[in-house]
Amino acid sequence: MMSASRFAVRGTPLDGAPDDPEPVEESRFDAPEVEMGERETGLGASLTLLLSRAMRVRRKALAGVAGLLLLAAAIVAANGHLRAAAFVVQAAGMQGFAHTAAALETGEFDERALTVPWRGGQLRARMYVPRGPSDRAMLLVPGVHAAGVDEPRLVQFARDLASVRHTVLTVELADLTQYRITARTTDMIEDGALWLSQQQPVAPDGRVGMMGISFAGGLSIIAASRPSLRDRVAFVMSFGGHGDLPRTLRYLCTGMRPDGSQRPPHDYGVVIILLSVADQVVPPDQVEPLRKVILTYLEASRLDLVDKNESWNTYQRARAMTASLPDPSKTLMDYVNDRDVTHLGSILLPHVTELGDDRMLSPARDAAPAAPVYLLHGTDDNVIPAIESSLLADTLRARGVTVRQLATPLITHAEVDRSPTASAMWRLVSFWASLLGE
Repeated sequence: MMSASRFAVRGTPLDGAPDDPEPVEESRFDAPEVEMGERETGLGASLTLLLSRAMRVRRKALAGVAGLLLLAAAIVAANGHLRAAAFVVQAAGMQGFAHTAAALETGEFDERALTVPWRGGQLRARMYVPRGPSDRAMLLVPGVHAAGVDEPRLVQFARDLASVRHTVLTVELADLTQYRITARTTDMIEDGALWLSQQQPVAPDGRVGMMGISFAGGLSIIAASRPSLRDRVAFVMSFGGHGDLPRTLRYLCTGMRPDGSQRPPHDYGVVIILLSVADQVVPPDQVEPLRKVILTYLEASRLDLVDKNESWNTYQRARAMTASLPDPSKTLMDYVNDRDVTHLGSILLPHVTELGDDRMLSPARDAAPAAPVYLLHGTDDNVIPAIESSLLADTLRARGVTVRQLATPLITHAEVDRSPTASAMWRLVSFWASLLGE
């Protein structure tokens, strides 16, 4: 038996190398730890990418409006806002009165490991089932991460959803655990959703919700458009996801957003792109040594969530390995260690269009789903900019899709908190109330 547990914790940045010259005890929630695999060949375009720094609701900033939020939600409880407010409070890890009040709307659930069949074999999975009545069952798929369904933040997110009476299935997408976005990843998502929709006890009407985090969000929208799921999906949600993959990669290399405005991208993106195109930017005999150093650098980031001291030691090992590389590999790794997006991005830019140019990896280029689409994004996202969700919303609406889209400052990829307004908080709760009520 499990009780509700929070999805977010607070700390210091995890993405890339450690920011401080000394190990620290606290670890930040809103960034990825990364482990990379070899670049895939075959089965269409293949891409090595990072998980956009995992979204979190700003716990500290929300505390000041928690009482008002729950009071207002109680007034419109018939519309599902109270349950949505409880979910937001849980996800933010808020304590005190807000936590006590939210507990009235949450319940216990059971959790088990299983395997789910797909056309290529079996997928590792976890199922979270509320004790007592369950509302819409949901498939929740993680972004690119080596831990797959065991990734702690994904587990906590699934538990938060289960605590508000939703059965949740998480499935491990093998290619994403090796940091590759592939066409067959969408097949895995499709087959996982189809299997869940056929489980009569949890999906009595044969329809399920679909939720994807970061790059898995866009792939979930593509999967939901496929004929096998067309009448089996109640909604599909992209949480901080992309609409057009090459456009997102260009932003990571240049900082130029689609509207022409500039915002410095997170340096982590170009590191992942470099790993993918190493065979195109260094001589053949340098490809594997360069990838080995990149993997060590990324392993330091992956470790940051679980062992800060080991993370720091691994990062120092990556720097030592860099010193032994010949040029041009050494120069490229120096750019990585210096977080020099300008120089590294200019080298990688000519290669990103081909890297992501498979329409089955971009929901803006593929068929539109029949189900309602929910798009949630942090306004300060500097890995996948929030304008990606805005542009995707426009594209899907033009195709006749019902879209609910929210860009909010309450979800952040940045370190500095902002004080929320009651209206911003209410928009976030209303978004979740609509989704949880589908």
